[in-house]
Amino acid sequence: MSERLPDDTVATESTLLRLRELRGGLLRLHKTLLDSERARYEEAAGRVSSGELLQLVINHEQFAWLRSISELIVSIDELLYTDEAVKAYEAESRIEKARALLKPSEEGDDFGRKYFAALQHDPDAVFAHREVAKILK
Repeated sequence: MSERLPDDTVATESTLLRLRELRGGLLRLHKTLLDSERARYEEAAGRVSSGELLQLVINHEQFAWLRSISELIVSIDELLYTDEAVKAYEAESRIEKARALLKPSEEGDDFGRKYFAALQHDPDAVFAHREVAKILK
């Protein structure tokens, strides 16, 4: 982990570019995981429409674990699309949150376990994970 910058240090263009790339990678990863979770749900419950899927994503426990990625993306959006200068520590904080979140683990928290399982069963999720991991290095 890098040394904490003073709170008034403005994020560099390269940091903002990295944050934008991270956002894009997280969006692709989220969509891949959502598609995979939808397929699992539809195997058990039958086909769902886009509107039904939206309700499932919001309300159904099977999709709850994906909200962590959604919340991180929203947090990045709030930072990138503000009229104020982005502080370096705020940008770095979002990058660190992504690093901490995207750790698949058989014994980890709920997200980590479900993320691990998704990576075991969906090659597209592995590719999307690898893309985000490259950004986070």
